[in-house]
Amino acid sequence: MSNEVSGISKTRGEQCINIFVSSELKGRLKGLAERYDRTLSDMVRAVLKIGIPMMEGLSQAEETMVREYIHLFRRLRQVKSLKDI
Repeated sequence: MSNEVSGISKTRGEQCINIFVSSELKGRLKGLAERYDRTLSDMVRAVLKIGIPMMEGLSQAEETMVREYIHLFRRLRQVKSLKDI
């Protein structure tokens, strides 16, 4: 069950994601959808498109902080071992 779309074979449902969210989050998404006259699916897609770059930025910042912390910890440990000599 695959269909051809501009030369690329896609399995039916390949682009589908099922997720479970809290009723509070679903309510907020439904409220936004109603407020701006959009479907719930449109709101979820918009939130994902906006949220992915933010999550990438946060993850990169976290990686940098951990790397810098490890570097600083190693440097302080070297200084302490030099003082012990």
